[in-house]
Amino acid sequence: MKKSFGFLLATVALTVVSFGVNAQAPTADIPAEMNALMSKYTCIACHRPNQRLVGPAYTDVAKKNYTNEKIVELIYNPVPANWPGYPPMAAMKQVPKEDALKLAVWINSLDGTPGGGSKSSSTKKSSSSSSKTKTTKKA
Repeated sequence: MKKSFGFLLATVALTVVSFGVNAQAPTADIPAEMNALMSKYTCIACHRPNQRLVGPAYTDVAKKNYTNEKIVELIYNPVPANWPGYPPMAAMKQVPKEDALKLAVWINSLDGTPGGGSKSSSTKKSSSSSSKTKTTKKA
């Protein structure tokens, strides 16, 4: 019961905060296509490129060095333990994979390094992949 009440309270608080933040946080630094996707799927209610809102700034997400595929996975199945100090993100399973991948590529382009946004499975820098089994190519 306490958990349900806490979740309800957090949801109400996030809703109230997001309305106020939307009016205050600039979106001029977001490309038009990304702004349209972020608005359509409500990402913009909690995220901005360079500003912490309810969720982390996208530049902070890019610094985690997730692959584009990992970001898509996290859009569909968020892992709250990856972002302590933030409220849990709702799973955004309604976002088509094509649009989620566009957002992921753009998010990774914000990491400030040349070639940012080109992080594919083969260039993953995160140490979490070391526990997964390796696949081999067949000729």
